[in-house]
Amino acid sequence: SSTIDWKIEDFKDIPIEERNSEELSHVEGLDENNNVKKVLIYPKKSKVMNLAFDVTPAKYVTGLITEKGVCEASKEGLRKLFK
Repeated sequence: SSTIDWKIEDFKDIPIEERNSEELSHVEGLDENNNVKKVLIYPKKSKVMNLAFDVTPAKYVTGLITEKGVCEASKEGLRKLFK
């Protein structure tokens, strides 16, 4: 429940963290001299967006699993579980 934002009414208001784009565009490995190198694996000047998560449309969610148990995926379901 620590990640439930009880104040958000609309999914459009959910802030989505953007992570470092290099997590996707680069890899680290050993070169021929056994030195660790980070190399670009995308074409140069590629635009990269690395979102930490996405928002699943409500119509696809029927229940929520929390440390308090399972509830219906609704405000009322959460209220009953966390009252």
